[in-house]
Amino acid sequence: MRKHFWWIGCVSLMLLISIVGFTPVNATKNSDNFKTTHTVTAKELFAQYVSTIYQTARLQETGMDMGVFQKALTGYFNIKSANNLAQNSSVITVVDFSKSSREKRMWIVDLLNKHLLLNTWVAHGQGSGDDMATSFSDNNESHQSSLGFYLADDIYVGKHGRSLRLDGLDQGFNTNARSRGVVVHAAEYVSESAIAQMGRLGRSFGCPAVSPQVIDQVINTIKGKSVFFINGNNPSYTSKYLNDSVFANFTMPADSTSMINSPTL
Repeated sequence: MRKHFWWIGCVSLMLLISIVGFTPVNATKNSDNFKTTHTVTAKELFAQYVSTIYQTARLQETGMDMGVFQKALTGYFNIKSANNLAQNSSVITVVDFSKSSREKRMWIVDLLNKHLLLNTWVAHGQGSGDDMATSFSDNNESHQSSLGFYLADDIYVGKHGRSLRLDGLDQGFNTNARSRGVVVHAAEYVSESAIAQMGRLGRSFGCPAVSPQVIDQVINTIKGKSVFFINGNNPSYTSKYLNDSVFANFTMPADSTSMINSPTL
């Protein structure tokens, strides 16, 4: 299979100007007394694409960090290039454990429609910290949260009721998720009343637990191999899915549909 987007070369120059807002490659601007030249790089195009979704979905208003969102989308396209996603999957879940548990630090975004589907509270593992998650581990019995990229996979019914299994993709950081039983499940300690009583959310054994009021919406939206990304303050975290080589194959699509539905990089 060819390792580039099938729609590369299909974007017109005028469309690039209108969507991206940059001067096209090798184009020049003339003023009264000077001339400037700006080459649009693939990295700039990608950053503009991320910014467009970020602004259209109004993610800044919900407290999402732009840099975290760009990391999540970099991983999304790298994972998509490896053909690991469900066909036409356009939903991504971002959890930012660099934020307080009192904040709504989980986002589910529809990339195709540039729309925020849900912003809600999510718990971290009790071994990771109290209000703030400061320690992370992939070890059994650590009761800590694990950073990195996952695929939100299949549904099962367990001790927490209807739950969703996660498959960790980052070796050394979250690939023990299945054996540890790290899943998305409901917990009563994820609520405004818990915050009012304790000054923070309750904590899990390492699972990204959510409120019982939203569990069905979360599961129904992200099940079936969609990207699930957990960010946190850990300078040792690395991932092959954050490889900037994804930018080399990036061209601004004529619309979001052609990008999200592209079969491979």
